[in-house]
Amino acid sequence: MDPTYKIAIENLNVHADKHHILKEVNAGIPKNKITVVLGPSGCGKTTLLKCLNRLTDIYPELKVTGKIFIDNKNILEAGEDIYMLRQQMGLLSQRPYPLPMTIYNNIAFALRLRGVRQKREMHKQVMEYLKQANLYNEVRNRLKEPASRLSIGQQQRLCLARGLAVNPEIILADEPTSALDPISSQYIEEKFVELKNNYTIVLVTHTLRQAKRIADHVIFMYLGEIIEQGSVEQVFEDPKEEKTKQYLRGVFN
Repeated sequence: MDPTYKIAIENLNVHADKHHILKEVNAGIPKNKITVVLGPSGCGKTTLLKCLNRLTDIYPELKVTGKIFIDNKNILEAGEDIYMLRQQMGLLSQRPYPLPMTIYNNIAFALRLRGVRQKREMHKQVMEYLKQANLYNEVRNRLKEPASRLSIGQQQRLCLARGLAVNPEIILADEPTSALDPISSQYIEEKFVELKNNYTIVLVTHTLRQAKRIADHVIFMYLGEIIEQGSVEQVFEDPKEEKTKQYLRGVFN
């Protein structure tokens, strides 16, 4: 495994009955970088993300073969501790899913999962993660309110704070700004650029402008296959594959 990689994917295949969703996927995801997975709808981007934290396990119809190494450990091996694996990863979905409790307790819940119990330390860390998600100034007087009262953009940043509170190494983000207004989207993008100093980030998007703004590394997928991967400069400015060129020109989306 290349030492610059946090994640290495080898010969990954996913089948659902007779449908071949991911086809011989091989990819490297560099440490402390933002890797953007691009491609048209239905090309397998979200399935790839689910493989990385083994959410595919909850779908009995899916058959997954191949290898996914995180820090040289194959997470697809039988007997792997799924709870510990998922604790390594913060997950942001297209739409935010705050827990049905207060703003404060959304983050406190995550902290309790990793063993924080002392009240003063709990409060200190809740405040710190709200600040990390650029949310503290907006909610500091509303911490006892239900999280459901926040705007969609605020809810997404709360979910980011909750994801960071479990102390992950990797952040998986599945089109995390697709439901947000432009200002909230900018908050999330700027935060990802800051966070990559301490985390490896894998972000699924179909928005080319977003990829160009924040990506370090790009993986382009089409019909379940990786067509091209490389630095953002190489893929956008000097693509090697005709399919990539067509996608960048907007021939299909």
